[in-house]
Amino acid sequence: MSSAYIQVEHDGASDTVAVEEPLEIRIDAQPLAVTMRTPGHDEELALGFLYGEGLIDGPRDVGLTEDFAANTVEVRGPLTREPGERRFYTTSSCGVCGKGALEEVAVHSGPLPDGPAVVRSLVADLPNRLEQPAFEHTGGVHATGLFTADGVLLHSREDVGRHNAMDKVVGRALLDGIVPLGERILCVSGRLSFELVQKAAVAGAPILVGVGAPSSLAISLAEDRGLTLCGFARRGRMNVYTHPQRILEG
Repeated sequence: MSSAYIQVEHDGASDTVAVEEPLEIRIDAQPLAVTMRTPGHDEELALGFLYGEGLIDGPRDVGLTEDFAANTVEVRGPLTREPGERRFYTTSSCGVCGKGALEEVAVHSGPLPDGPAVVRSLVADLPNRLEQPAFEHTGGVHATGLFTADGVLLHSREDVGRHNAMDKVVGRALLDGIVPLGERILCVSGRLSFELVQKAAVAGAPILVGVGAPSSLAISLAEDRGLTLCGFARRGRMNVYTHPQRILEG
């Protein structure tokens, strides 16, 4: 049985549920953040989270502490900027929770490249190409996939937090040395929120596609950052909300 899900008893029957546990992220032994997540790929999660917050600018040495039961991962500093006095606490449903001021929510990202031009039908089909084994067992996790412009899945990660799944993929890409993601596509299994658009933009991905609906702020941010945002990607169709020049008809 994977650590991502466990068996529980209810009403005289058995069910499979996704695991949710806290993870503490430390920088040079100093606590920085706690996030609620599904265990697995914790080193990737830590790196992706720090990159998305603008606290690192590339891969770092990272590893679980010797006391694995403590659910703690340590990253070697220094940070590229000081986080100040604030500490981060993120729930599995909110990746910007714990930030104490509006100016702490928006993270700077550079201009996105022109990126690939991709046929609409291929982009709309990307959710079908996501690998979601934990979802198939539990129905209780989100997934993010990183694809080539030809629709080849490079990495897929799952988590109870949609922002965590994105961080895990970005962290993996950092370790692989392929960030910024200028010629690649990110795909998520659910709705498109502000925080997912921001993480995609910071990682340099020019196209973000999701199965669900975008929020108004997600659309505004995608328009401002030059990101092509595609929602309701289902049954071979989708809506293109911003920067449609990267989507080819056909």
